Amino acid sequence: MVLWFQSSGYELGEARLQQFRFDFLRIWDFVAEYGETGVGYLILYCTMIVDITDLFEASACRISLCFCLLLSEKKLNQRAMQKDHGSTPATPTGRLRHRRRSTEVLPDVGKENGSHLLVNDQNKYRSMLTRIYSSIWMIGGFVLIIYLGHLYIWAMVVVIQIFMARELFSLLRKSHEDRQLPGFRQMNWHFFFTAVLFVYGRFLNQQLVNTVTSGQPLYQLVSTFIKYHMVTCYFLYIAGFMWFILTLKKKMYKYQFGQYAWTHMILIVVFTQSSFTVANIFEGIFWFLLPASLIVINDCAAYFFGFFFGRTPLIKLSPKKTWEGFIGASVTTIISAFVLANVLGRYEWLTCPRKDLSTGWLHCDPGPLFKPEYFTLPAWIPKWFPWREVQILPVQWHAMWLGLFASIIAPFGGFFASGFKRAFKIKDFGDSIPGHGGITDRMDCQMVMAVFAYIYHQSFIAPQSLSVDRILDQIMMNLTFEEQQALFMKLGQIIKA
Repeated sequence: MVLWFQSSGYELGEARLQQFRFDFLRIWDFVAEYGETGVGYLILYCTMIVDITDLFEASACRISLCFCLLLSEKKLNQRAMQKDHGSTPATPTGRLRHRRRSTEVLPDVGKENGSHLLVNDQNKYRSMLTRIYSSIWMIGGFVLIIYLGHLYIWAMVVVIQIFMARELFSLLRKSHEDRQLPGFRQMNWHFFFTAVLFVYGRFLNQQLVNTVTSGQPLYQLVSTFIKYHMVTCYFLYIAGFMWFILTLKKKMYKYQFGQYAWTHMILIVVFTQSSFTVANIFEGIFWFLLPASLIVINDCAAYFFGFFFGRTPLIKLSPKKTWEGFIGASVTTIISAFVLANVLGRYEWLTCPRKDLSTGWLHCDPGPLFKPEYFTLPAWIPKWFPWREVQILPVQWHAMWLGLFASIIAPFGGFFASGFKRAFKIKDFGDSIPGHGGITDRMDCQMVMAVFAYIYHQSFIAPQSLSVDRILDQIMMNLTFEEQQALFMKLGQIIKA
């Protein structure tokens, strides 16, 4: 076509020639993708947008239209042949452009629950094996950390929070904007570690006081930190707030304020709930391990029941969740809660609360909840049954309520996470755990469960009245050494009188 223009006497400059080549390729790609619809748009373009007084552009448009009409006729012939012979159309060899598709993972219509069981899908077996291998490694590491004790479990929770924050921070980040805002990511982590100091300083100040005695050099430092803990955290937050204000940049305000609000929402979601996990740990590993195990059991049972028997979809947010998996997991979790509480409740290492930050072995009076009660079985039990009486810990009845919550209410944390991921058009929050996604994907139900376990323990199990231990803890935490001596002398005078 360029040679035709030149032979017709039209002068084509280099810039004009490059523009013509670009426009023609763009029109050709557009029509190759959209077919007859592209031809219609091209006709509209030639009649309404192009300046017809410009002979060059009008001629270029007419010639391009001829090529497009030929291509459209060819596509129509291919479709007719496809209908007659059932053959697939030839793949165009030209350069094609495709519209950007959504990254949201949509369910496969051909494998919806209700038409096919997941057990018939061979690809699911590979996915299941990957999940099993990852789960074995996670369970092995988890058991080791439980054996090491309270302090190591707390450290594990902090590491999990760091991974969760990293995954959530990256959801709304835009690399182009971040390159124009040096130090903006570091500000997010400043707020994160300020929240760490504030939350765990409030929860663990009592254990910290019990760890450092008055004769040690760190006692004065620890006492000062506890006394000025809140004001220290406040000024750290104010420093971050001023940092944010001073880094505001023109034309970036909306992005920066969005990131600021997103950071605070992450801190609320991560710390408000997982801080209760740490409180449960120091009340006794039992109150951390049992709820966490019930969530894992419910998740695994729902997966296997849904895999082998699932037909009826449960909720639109998670198309792969089924009623069969939900009901089967609920029954399994409640039974497991009753049995598992009996096993875990027999070890002092798991039932004794930790009053300091040491790692030594624990010995304590387990209390009435962990002292077995014996029940004689009724006469209608067959004689071949080996036991005539059963041994039940009172805490097992409480465990059934935890199992009921873990099987019915806690899964809604997973549904919330599924809706959240669909809103951001992502499959998983990350890829830290092969076959499972990110850390956040595994912690969605755990956070909901941790809050309930703490509230249930404080409402129905922990003593509501004052005790000697509670009073001593308050004295050690709030009174100076001189005030404690004065209190001791005063109590001695009262007792002598």
